[in-house]
Amino acid sequence: MDRTSLDAQLREDPHRRLDLLTGEWVLVSPHRAKRPWQGAVERAVAPPSLAHDPNCYLCPGNTRANGMRNPDYTGTYVFDNDFAALRPGTADAALDDDGLLVARTEPGLCRVICFSPRHDLSLGAMETAAIRGVVDVWAEQYAELGAREDIGHVQVFENTGAIMGCSNPHPHGQVWAQRSVPRAVAVETDRQREYFAREGRTLLEDYLAKEESRAERIIVANDHFVVLVPFWASWPFETMIISRRPVRDLTALTGAERDGLASAMSRLTRCYDALFEVQFPYSAGVHQAPTDGELHPEWHLHMHFYPPLLRSATVRKFMVGYEMLGEPQRDITPESAAERLRGALR
Repeated sequence: MDRTSLDAQLREDPHRRLDLLTGEWVLVSPHRAKRPWQGAVERAVAPPSLAHDPNCYLCPGNTRANGMRNPDYTGTYVFDNDFAALRPGTADAALDDDGLLVARTEPGLCRVICFSPRHDLSLGAMETAAIRGVVDVWAEQYAELGAREDIGHVQVFENTGAIMGCSNPHPHGQVWAQRSVPRAVAVETDRQREYFAREGRTLLEDYLAKEESRAERIIVANDHFVVLVPFWASWPFETMIISRRPVRDLTALTGAERDGLASAMSRLTRCYDALFEVQFPYSAGVHQAPTDGELHPEWHLHMHFYPPLLRSATVRKFMVGYEMLGEPQRDITPESAAERLRGALR
């Protein structure tokens, strides 16, 4: 079958796509995108209107739940999470009951990063220069925490929107650092290592070249980063930001490349907000090399965005049924999602 015919078939017929970074398959069912919706409808939540909320525990000068007062910060602000999921100094202990009941203590630490002193902003509403400040803090946190002997991985991430479990609308993200390499990153490490050993190039370097040759899933690009809907996307408007130069982590980026990442993040989040004319909810995070003492030449810096909105600001995609028991499934094709996201930029 020629490529034109195959592409036409993939636009209409059920098929599976391989996620190169995980080795998992995604079921794509394009014909279901036209089905009527009588399911759950979310309540649209208005973004904050106050530049400073006296009741917000993240705003400058306010008191947090533990009684500590935030400084009157004017840029970014980092502090240890008052309700951390990981704690430093956790005593080493393990359970192994015939290989059937297995557990091990996990030391680490969690921090909160306030992106801006303005309570009423989001990344999509921040100036690019301010987002560059966030990128710099991410790199600093990765370098500082990753240098610790008891830390094998540093995860930078952001949840935005109440439907993503975000407990506070103030623009902020988190960094969790722990001894072990978590499952998602361990899987991506193995897949990238196998490809690098075989080809001598990073997996995402070659994948990005393939995407640029076809251009159908690319949303925006600059000299240093490309924003695209991955071929294997499982969330409705899932995207990735991939560095053109195969670097292992944020600390390896030049100043111009950090500007490029900030610009890519700005354009993507503004695009998201414009798509359904709402402050777009999502979970996003930077994937970079583990800090476990290995060199990791296979690693290629990238960032994932997982937004749950399906067809409007009030219709959300849930991972249920077949997806919990079988494998991820989507109705909107990645090509269609990319086209709609590009349209939101105009």
